[in-house]
Amino acid sequence: MNKITKNLIKMLQGALIGLGAVLPGISGGVLCVVFGFYTTIMEFLADPIHSYRTHLPKLLPVFIGAVIGFMGVANALAFLLERYPNQSVCVFVGLIGGMLPALMREAGEQGTGRASYLSMFVSMALIFVLLICLKLFSVSIQPDLGWYFFCGVCLGLSIIVPGLSFSTLLMPLGLYEAFVAGIGHLDFGVLIPGGMGALATLAILSKTVNALFASHYSVAFHAIIGIVMAATVMIIPFPAFAQSVPAFIANMLCIVAGIMVTVWLDRFNQKKLKKIETF
Repeated sequence: MNKITKNLIKMLQGALIGLGAVLPGISGGVLCVVFGFYTTIMEFLADPIHSYRTHLPKLLPVFIGAVIGFMGVANALAFLLERYPNQSVCVFVGLIGGMLPALMREAGEQGTGRASYLSMFVSMALIFVLLICLKLFSVSIQPDLGWYFFCGVCLGLSIIVPGLSFSTLLMPLGLYEAFVAGIGHLDFGVLIPGGMGALATLAILSKTVNALFASHYSVAFHAIIGIVMAATVMIIPFPAFAQSVPAFIANMLCIVAGIMVTVWLDRFNQKKLKKIETF
């Protein structure tokens, strides 16, 4: 395989990672693991000054593809969330649900134990309590520079933590649609604080997260799964299912469609893309 073909494949994989970073349910971090980029990216982020000569040439096509994939899908998502909010969220729920078997498989690659499942249930319970309290006390979050910075922090976490999608964290808080719309419309009032939050997270936490997953992989990964499961349940638009029989059927079909997409993508990743030697 010549160098041009290799770089084109890396750009394509990078575009899928960028799409996964913004699309609920398809974690960009997990795709980095699947495509074999995760270790190299974490090594680069942990020490960019000393590793840029060896790592940046390998990762540059991936980064370019990721930006294209990320920006390209943002406008479409903003449109769908505005025009078809319930159906879009149901597709997202299906996408996340369909990704759970792959997350469980990745989480168990280094073995599981009581501590792993305990971390999953504890993190799930904490997120449930937090989100239920926000609803009970009718806490309304109005997006501003501070919250967009927080969105960027969540975006940074989704890059360095496999299985954690920033959309899973932002949707229950009502921040996802505004953040994605701002990215799609190239709103610098969103891009600048969001970018600063993401870069700060990558610079400060990449070494810590890398060390955590290196020493406590299963426990950390199962905790992420607990967060994903709780946040997913909380975004299901239950009232939309009770509107009418056609609405119930349409929403269920959207969930099924989302599950089918991620199940197919997972099988494709395992059979095809893992066979491509990128480095």
